[in-house]
Amino acid sequence: MRIQDLAQLSTRAFKTNPLRTWLTILGMGVGTGAVVVLVGLGFGLQQIILEQIVFGETLLSLGVSTTGAQNLKLDTETVAKFEAMPEVLDAAPMARFPALVTYKGLTGNVFIQGVEPPYLRYAGVSVIAGETYTDADLGDNSSVMISPAVLKLFGVEKPESFIGQKVSFRILIPANDGTNSNTEIVLEKEYSVRGVMKDDGTLNAIMMLPELRNYVGVDEYERIQVRVKSGQELPVVEKKLIADGYRVTALSKTVEQASKIFQGIQIVLATFGGIALLVSAIGMFNTMTVTLLERTKEIGIMRTIGAAPNDVKYLFVSESIIVGFLGGISGIVMGVGFGITINVFLNFIAGQFGGKAVTLFSFPFTFLAFIAIFSAVVGYLTGIFPARRASTLNPLDAIRYE
Repeated sequence: MRIQDLAQLSTRAFKTNPLRTWLTILGMGVGTGAVVVLVGLGFGLQQIILEQIVFGETLLSLGVSTTGAQNLKLDTETVAKFEAMPEVLDAAPMARFPALVTYKGLTGNVFIQGVEPPYLRYAGVSVIAGETYTDADLGDNSSVMISPAVLKLFGVEKPESFIGQKVSFRILIPANDGTNSNTEIVLEKEYSVRGVMKDDGTLNAIMMLPELRNYVGVDEYERIQVRVKSGQELPVVEKKLIADGYRVTALSKTVEQASKIFQGIQIVLATFGGIALLVSAIGMFNTMTVTLLERTKEIGIMRTIGAAPNDVKYLFVSESIIVGFLGGISGIVMGVGFGITINVFLNFIAGQFGGKAVTLFSFPFTFLAFIAIFSAVVGYLTGIFPARRASTLNPLDAIRYE
């Protein structure tokens, strides 16, 4: 049978019995749409979590701190030792001191951090308002970045409104005499807020390390971000540092663990959607079986005038594949349409109440293409049994069938 004739005959059901055909497609679409919506929810949740993590150099860096054991220190010599490792590209330190921040007569406790621009890249520090430091800002001695927790401290709701505001600091240096007393160092100028960081869990302010050194002698660092040359060398450096007694954190492991968790969530959601798809497939199988009974006499005539058994089988299989594929396309349209509608609604509500826009449902193209192909495969599987049965009918018995 020619492909052209096969295409015409396999789509004839849209003319002879359009209502039942489209209802079958719709039923298949509902099942497929359930899979699309639920798995799209899994992708959306994964994206919401992982987009909080800055990729790039962040995934190739290790956060190194001391454990308090073995009298380890993080100082300038430690930075040089890390940079001398053959697998390491760079090492960026961070100094941290308790301080008091003052804004319009209000004072609160913060931690002031002195860093260099590479540290921000390696640690994945980004901003929700304003701008972060770049390599050209290493000599900046007039601006700071703050965390959203500082805004809450002063009752500021919108981060954008705090950009350019002036704040002043007093650094508290703990005494070494065993008492709880502190030496207060006043920074005799005001700093302009250039950016508000994403990290909202702690009261932090960041300035350039050279500026901090103008007021405080930095003998030890709180943390060092070690940037390795490639992903293959990341575990090698990590093992070496742990063996030396350092505490090491790797963002890449966090991303990997989060991805595994969300893969499990997606499998669970897909299973629930698969149940709906299975019900739709059973309905489609029933429709194809009924179609076989209704067209038994037609099959007998086709066989009598020269159609081969395989021609009959290909006809039924092609019909079921077309119905399954169209069911998948309709399910994709319904699922994506539902997800986009929910996204728009949630973002509208978030905008009304000053919240942040999120994409709760996400639909990668590769996933949608897989669903379309998978729906055609389901159509093939539901049609293969009726097709085989139709191809084995005796032509004379089929003609006499009523």
